[in-house]
Amino acid sequence: MTPQPTADPHGTIETVFRIESPRVIAAVARMVRDVGIAEELAQDALVAALEQWPRDGVPDNPGAWLMAAARHRAVDLIRRRENYARKLAQIGRDLETTAPPEEPSALHDPDDIDDDLLRLVFTTCHPVLAPQARIALTLRLLGGLTTPEIARAFLVPEATVAQRIVRAKRTLATRNVAFEVPYGPDRAARLGSVLDVIYLIFNEGYAATAGDDWLRPSLCEDALRLARVLSGLMPKEPEVHGLTSLLEFQASRAAARTGPSGEPILLKDQNRSRWNRMLIARGIAALDRAGATATGAPGPYALQAAIAACHAHAYTYEETDWTTIATLYALLSARSPSPVVELNRAVAVSMAQGPEPALEIVDAIASEPALRDYHLLPSVRGDLLLRLGRTAQARAEFERAARLTRNEREREMLQKRAAGEEA
Repeated sequence: MTPQPTADPHGTIETVFRIESPRVIAAVARMVRDVGIAEELAQDALVAALEQWPRDGVPDNPGAWLMAAARHRAVDLIRRRENYARKLAQIGRDLETTAPPEEPSALHDPDDIDDDLLRLVFTTCHPVLAPQARIALTLRLLGGLTTPEIARAFLVPEATVAQRIVRAKRTLATRNVAFEVPYGPDRAARLGSVLDVIYLIFNEGYAATAGDDWLRPSLCEDALRLARVLSGLMPKEPEVHGLTSLLEFQASRAAARTGPSGEPILLKDQNRSRWNRMLIARGIAALDRAGATATGAPGPYALQAAIAACHAHAYTYEETDWTTIATLYALLSARSPSPVVELNRAVAVSMAQGPEPALEIVDAIASEPALRDYHLLPSVRGDLLLRLGRTAQARAEFERAARLTRNEREREMLQKRAAGEEA
């Protein structure tokens, strides 16, 4: 069919590129073995689309058009290099057969594209990169976000994000990081890094560490989309399904977590009729897949998903099975020890057994360096002290928590609690 003109070709191009760019970059990166160059070639294909589509009309298969255009440019680049023979050996002797066909609507085997995406995920989340660099590069190459969008999401200057991305690409190139999916013992360690990056992205959207907004829904959506993609790419990995389940459950509460003015609403005060039942159903299905694919004890993300499922199954706060949640947190603490997990366990214990044993847990971890500036430690302690009738001490803890948080909405809530107001 002949491409048809569209009323807004530039808007169409932008939408198509955001959706298709991860696959295009992944496919080209397999050819050139450099994610930085692959992104540049994908951008070149975008420029070509901006020049041709408004004039000729949007192709019937715009994603395939972009893929073919980028691959053509990759082949041209390889042919221009002086060390073409060495590069030819690296990418395989079948370069000519894997070069894009003349007809831009033709696609390679979808399984190859999935493999390339998986390689790109493991590359952008490689442990040689600093955590913030992994996040920025993943959002850029796999999330399709621009540098300004990433900067706005994390409340940092655009120059900082741009520098992180440039350094990340340079590090991957200079350290000769292989564009591949790891296998054997290295796979488990590398997969943990991938899952952690996606979880960090989601958490920044779910409870922003700084700024005026409590939620940044677009980051949650980006992380959830990445988790779903990864579940499709790695269907036999239980922790991938565990993370996806956890994010589905957490995302289901988003509409109930803020009030009309954007103020935070605590779990006990949320209107659960506003929880998204479709996302909860997806979370339950993903948790079932995690259990079905597991060959041993559940991993940290599957355990956290099981905890979230307990909340999802309770139609009111009073119906929550806190005893099971406390048990699951104990398992999580044994499986993946951390002061933050212990703090969460203390909250569950306080609901299952009362504030006194919970306060003992909190006081036992209060001197942990990781919690020195963690505002939720005094916030939880303040709540426990308040339930024990130690009002003055509770007020001091809420005031300390308000000073530590960098999120304005959360600070307002904590200040209200310090003043004895409902929040």
